[in-house]
Amino acid sequence: QAVADWMAAQKQLLITDTTMRDGHQSLLATRMRSLDMIKVAPAYAANMSGLFSVECWGGATFDVAYRFLQECPWQRLRDIRAKMPNIMTQMLLRASNGVGYTNYPDNVVQSFVAQAAESGVDVFRVFDSLNWVENMRVAMDAVIDSGKVCEGTICYTGDMLDAERSKYDLKYYVGMAKEMERAGAHVLGLKDMAGLMKHGTASVLIKTLKEEVGLPIHFHTHDTSGAAIATVLAASAAGVDCIDAAMDSFSGNTSQPTLGSIVESLKCTERDTGLDISAIREISNYWETVRAHYSAFESGLQAPASEVYLHEMPGGQFTNLKAQARSLGLEERWHEVAQTYADVNQMFGDIVKVTPSSKVVGDMALMMVSQNLTRAQVEDPDTDVSFPDSVIDMMRGNLGQPPGGFPDIIVNKVLKGEKPNLARPGKHLKAVDLEAIRAEASAKLEGAKIDDEDLNGYLMYPKVYTDYAQRHEIYGPVRTLPTRTFFYGMEPSEEITAEIDPGKTLEIRLQAVSETTDEGEVKVFFELNGQPRTIRVPNRAIKAATVQRPKAEAGNDNHIGAPMPGVVASVVVSVGQTVKEGDLLLTIEAMKMETGIHAERDAVVKAIHVNAGGQIDAKDLLVEME
Repeated sequence: QAVADWMAAQKQLLITDTTMRDGHQSLLATRMRSLDMIKVAPAYAANMSGLFSVECWGGATFDVAYRFLQECPWQRLRDIRAKMPNIMTQMLLRASNGVGYTNYPDNVVQSFVAQAAESGVDVFRVFDSLNWVENMRVAMDAVIDSGKVCEGTICYTGDMLDAERSKYDLKYYVGMAKEMERAGAHVLGLKDMAGLMKHGTASVLIKTLKEEVGLPIHFHTHDTSGAAIATVLAASAAGVDCIDAAMDSFSGNTSQPTLGSIVESLKCTERDTGLDISAIREISNYWETVRAHYSAFESGLQAPASEVYLHEMPGGQFTNLKAQARSLGLEERWHEVAQTYADVNQMFGDIVKVTPSSKVVGDMALMMVSQNLTRAQVEDPDTDVSFPDSVIDMMRGNLGQPPGGFPDIIVNKVLKGEKPNLARPGKHLKAVDLEAIRAEASAKLEGAKIDDEDLNGYLMYPKVYTDYAQRHEIYGPVRTLPTRTFFYGMEPSEEITAEIDPGKTLEIRLQAVSETTDEGEVKVFFELNGQPRTIRVPNRAIKAATVQRPKAEAGNDNHIGAPMPGVVASVVVSVGQTVKEGDLLLTIEAMKMETGIHAERDAVVKAIHVNAGGQIDAKDLLVEME
């Protein structure tokens, strides 16, 4: 209540800086290292104390810290909190999905929220990927019980002022906002993840919500269309209490609108933010330098795109889906993918599209384009379609229910007579024995101690956490390496400093690297704190260049190829095994997701061309049938 009263009393527009969470909302953003965040956190504390919060945790950042950056997201959170004690930290929480992509048992969600609150999160932005408040209640209650700020969030979709899309009209949003208020939310979040809200809509919607609901309103949008600042200024004029923005050098396109420009636009007005523009520019200059280290992960987007009003992809998915399309050889058909994405959305009943529901729509769109399927063919009962696992899972009700439910025609086609679960998914999930899971994780790691943070990381991502912990045991705290070194390695005669523990600093100088041996190894000659050292390591670049796999023959029904590049997570069949249509053959880990590869017909496995852990490219031959 104190936070709500304080927000309501502010005359200036409050701002949450999203730079530390998602930056440019691309492959670059998800690979942002904590080292770069922690260095700048004291500058925020000293010069940006007028911020409402800094969003720095949750969603993809949690997963990717373990998966790609070899660092602990919990330590990241604690370090940022320690360096920035006077500004609230904020996270994105996918309600019953936690920070994962599936529904978890209620006690898992409760455990995760309690630990996140203890480790340093102040504001929890809680949302559901289908806007089902019932699916948010457990997470919201857990936040409230923790004594932290609960921001109950409405995901904006469609076009509220378009009479032809009346499903998400003003009445819908007001009704959901009142549900949030009854559920105990301290703040009402309005999350426009695709940047679809236009300035006219913002004027009407926010003015009405301020009149109808007694909660402060926090507005989040993306600048994919290039029109986000106009929407933010309209929201400010309508009385919104807080908005999200990104530092100038990380703003625009699929990121948030530009912080400095918003501050300048409102200067000397009733909604003056009170933020110091010189401090913003100084911090933005730092992020501009940091961004150069991540050039390999840039999305390649050159300009805003009004196409977002057609496909309605969230900012975080837009660049990832483009990368997936490229990996499937569909890059030149991108605009066809965008149109198909829009068609799939309508086929699914015009749903809210945000992780994980947006992934389901994207999976279906890529499958349809790659197989040259139209919406009419997919909906035709007489046309056989093999649906992606994520689509089957969603139609079973495992993500929850959208307003009005999913269309019967697609549910019947996908489930083939199976009855979907229409109740809250977590209601039927058995509570997990947390201590048994702790013991399980410890056993996988040869008796390693699993503290509460580790346990909750394992609960969200068992395999990803285990892989991270095993790598950390071998290689140590590689998070302390300079960013350029971490991604690109060192050059001969280059010297770096790495503080692996407080007061324990390593000075490393690379002297030379030998030629690659017949075993694919090189000798590395270096100095460690002035002492000469030598080590033999695999030359992964050479190894990667020499591994070639056979490709699946187009039109050969006996060949099962990789739908995208990635890593083989598991192989669950063996040579000579009889499989039936729909049986799982193996799983692939790609783009932060695991994708199951299933048998398309009854058959006998003739050959398996990959092993678990193997790197694969699109169209590589995975399994051969008799």
